[in-house]
Amino acid sequence: MTLPRFYPIFDDVAWLRRLLPFGVGLVQLRVKDMTGEALKQQITQAQSLCREAGAILVVNDHWQIAIDLGCDWVHLGQEDLDTADIPAIRRAGIKLGLSTHDHTELDRALSHDPDYVALGPVYPTILKKMKWHEQGLEKVTEWKRLIGDIPLVAIGGMSVERAQGAFEAGADVVSAVTDITLNDDPEARVRQWLEATK
Repeated sequence: MTLPRFYPIFDDVAWLRRLLPFGVGLVQLRVKDMTGEALKQQITQAQSLCREAGAILVVNDHWQIAIDLGCDWVHLGQEDLDTADIPAIRRAGIKLGLSTHDHTELDRALSHDPDYVALGPVYPTILKKMKWHEQGLEKVTEWKRLIGDIPLVAIGGMSVERAQGAFEAGADVVSAVTDITLNDDPEARVRQWLEATK
């Protein structure tokens, strides 16, 4: 499977409205502080926007809503794997991306036959407190060797300037969050990302 090489992650559908029109082909909606109908509305709107734009929407964490709404992709962290019904996700025809940080987690992820594996944080990240230190590009190379043809997503502290190094190390896709959302001009930054990941 070939995925777009640029994979931004946003915490609100408003970001998709702003930035999908620039040609983003793969995007994750990662809504953490919302539940119920408001959350469902976010995912429904994101799904609609992505279909209009011809982009792939990945729903972070909320696999049951993704099933209910007929979404195409779900991303799960390791803690989500403890409670997610993977057979139900697969029966719904949903593709699955999984986070990994060490060998034990990678083995666990591979046992679920994921459609992509994410490794992070490649560089220090300010997005969330993590028990893992930066993984470095050598780990990207090692992970790619271990997972073979499964797409590898590099995440954590990624920027336009660091993207090429991640690709050279073996990443198939580079994911960014704060490099866009904290930028003074997110639109211009997305254009730079798209240019750098052609």
